[in-house]
Amino acid sequence: MEITRLHVGKRLSEVAIHNGTVYLAGQVPDDTSADIVAQTREVLGHVDRLLNEAGSDKSCILMCQIFLADMSLFAGMNEVWDEWVTSGHTPPRATVESKLANPAVLVEIVVTAALR
Repeated sequence: MEITRLHVGKRLSEVAIHNGTVYLAGQVPDDTSADIVAQTREVLGHVDRLLNEAGSDKSCILMCQIFLADMSLFAGMNEVWDEWVTSGHTPPRATVESKLANPAVLVEIVVTAALR
């Protein structure tokens, strides 16, 4: 069994690739002072970059899990999501409210995708 890991750290890897599937760790914004629109845009940029590095892209997403610090942020997150997601390739998705590890983080996104 071969597992390829990218951006391996002491606590986690940002990416694991196995059997044609790409798994991303939860992606959070670097700029936690920004509003939900800017944080979501930044996080989806991280997702794009990591998927590309792994040999995939957003049209290959199999499942997306979105964690929001507060459900009142849902509309702002969806505004960015709707601009970003590939028409005709919208993945299954779950969005939940969660107490995130860093209180300044408004959105965390976990993605599973197929390789291109």
